[in-house]
Amino acid sequence: MKKKTESASVKKARAERIVALLEQKYPESECALKYSGEGWKLLVLGRLSAQCTDARVNIVGEELFKKFPDPQSLARCELADLENVIRPCGLYHTKAKDIKASCALLCERYGGKVPDDMDTLLTFPGVGRKIANLLLGDLYSRPAIVADTHCIRISERLGLTKEGEKDPVRTEKTLVGLIPPEKSAEFCHRLVEFGREVCSARRPDCENCILSAECDFYSNKVKAVDKQA
Repeated sequence: MKKKTESASVKKARAERIVALLEQKYPESECALKYSGEGWKLLVLGRLSAQCTDARVNIVGEELFKKFPDPQSLARCELADLENVIRPCGLYHTKAKDIKASCALLCERYGGKVPDDMDTLLTFPGVGRKIANLLLGDLYSRPAIVADTHCIRISERLGLTKEGEKDPVRTEKTLVGLIPPEKSAEFCHRLVEFGREVCSARRPDCENCILSAECDFYSNKVKAVDKQA
């Protein structure tokens, strides 16, 4: 079992082993949101995904894009019509306003093409670093850490981030220093799959986990069992 404290170089090497193991398990990992390679759709779906499952977002997105097939139609739509479609995703009043305003900005200032830099993306209504990183990583193959709930939970369990560190920006900053930049975007997609299949929030399947040898959470479970014995 690894020690509780690690030097920066040891932790980085362990992070790279974790990346390699996840690559073996999920060689074809990709974004869970179905955007058909169209950047404006990923912008919209990213906003819908706040406090909502990707599965539900994809279902709603399919109906949404049939009704509004391009960013121009969303930019000029009636807000009530948009709210009615996206209601199942929750927070639909705020999300609808952000989506309509973002599509208007996208069309009026950027010709319908999603910008390729962080500072500009953060000027879009409802877009924070998580969505911006998703767009940069998937649309432009840029180094990007998408610090969603799976990334935050699993990184903490693995001991890559500090215990109790739930802040997305801090998680992103820490992982940027550990994960090879060219592998960071896909690493986050793999964490989503891993979090759903193995390392769930309530019942992580530690006994069948390929990362157990690298994991603080598993090590602590074993120690607890040994003490009880």
